[in-house]
Amino acid sequence: MLIKFFYTLRAAKLPVSVGEFLALLEGLKAGVIGAEGAASVDDFYYLARTTLVKNETLYDKFDRAFAAYFKGVELLTDFSKDVPLEWLRKHLELELTPEQKAQIEKLGWDELMATLKKRFEEQKERHEGGSKWIGTGGTSPFGHSGYNPQGIRIGGASKNKSAVKVWEQRAYKDYDDNLELGTRNIQVALRRLRRFAREGSELELDLDDTIHKTAANAGMLDIRMVPERHNKVKVLLLMDVGGTMDEHIHRVEELFSAAKSQFKHLEFYYFHNCVYDFMWRNNRRRFAEKFSTWDIIRKYNRDYKLIFVGDATMSPYEILQPGGSVEYNNEETGAEWLQRLLNAFPKHAWINPEPQGVWQYRQSIALIQQLVHQRMHPLTLAGLESAMRSLSK
Repeated sequence: MLIKFFYTLRAAKLPVSVGEFLALLEGLKAGVIGAEGAASVDDFYYLARTTLVKNETLYDKFDRAFAAYFKGVELLTDFSKDVPLEWLRKHLELELTPEQKAQIEKLGWDELMATLKKRFEEQKERHEGGSKWIGTGGTSPFGHSGYNPQGIRIGGASKNKSAVKVWEQRAYKDYDDNLELGTRNIQVALRRLRRFAREGSELELDLDDTIHKTAANAGMLDIRMVPERHNKVKVLLLMDVGGTMDEHIHRVEELFSAAKSQFKHLEFYYFHNCVYDFMWRNNRRRFAEKFSTWDIIRKYNRDYKLIFVGDATMSPYEILQPGGSVEYNNEETGAEWLQRLLNAFPKHAWINPEPQGVWQYRQSIALIQQLVHQRMHPLTLAGLESAMRSLSK
């Protein structure tokens, strides 16, 4: 049975060897799992991941391949214990007409937070299809699988992209910086930012000067060497990850791969939706290994080029409201942190993978554009070239 599992992993481009697969089979035969009873799918998942995956950056690919093979298996999310899971069972999908959607009132930020606290105090059982309680399939601003123009999604999957907060622990994946590009266009566009200078020991032949000196020396060879040319540009790359950015993973990975190949001095960090007081470099440990935004500002000099990559698609509260982050209660607004970064790095640009035609319909994009002084460029060849030109000035 597991032969097909092996081929599924290989089809997902995981570097699984036959020896590692045999080690997995030997572990199963030796009773590493299931020694005190029937082994669960979770037990097999962790044994397989331990024996077959050599690098934690491949965990996301392994998870998707595992789920594809063992259909119906889902890795459970650690929801807050304050929200009983039986309240959130999904039994129906709500479909409303545009006229019905327009009649649903939108709560303001303060009223939304106060009402959620009140619901926690009052609610004693699960609900579905309603407009008030925490539940599923209705028009309440609390729950999932229904519709509300502005609410707090508790569990479930993103459907309408209108939640101002999300009540769950979400696992994001790191962008793959080893992706093989199908085109060199992105690399060519990024080269506009490179600035070469000669430094170090004399390791490179200076052909023109060698010819000139040899001729001046009546034909006696006079070899001239010069230091190698190195790209002096320093880039600080801040990338939005998770949520609506999942739709753009492949294109951002292409950009990330190209950037790592073009810029010797490249530093990168992740954020979600908007920058706040911390960022991270490993999405699986984003709450355990935080990097203070203040420390990042102090660590890198003003000669770094600051490049944001994100769709700037979020609730406006995430930019303008203290506590407005979709994931935690930020003490200061995203706009304040963004302004601090822009002040620290005068050469900056924002690259947006969303089609430029939809920008005018997203309030949050307009806010970010204003904050970055209209230096937002689409993730297209022309957009990248425009961004590199502006950073080179």
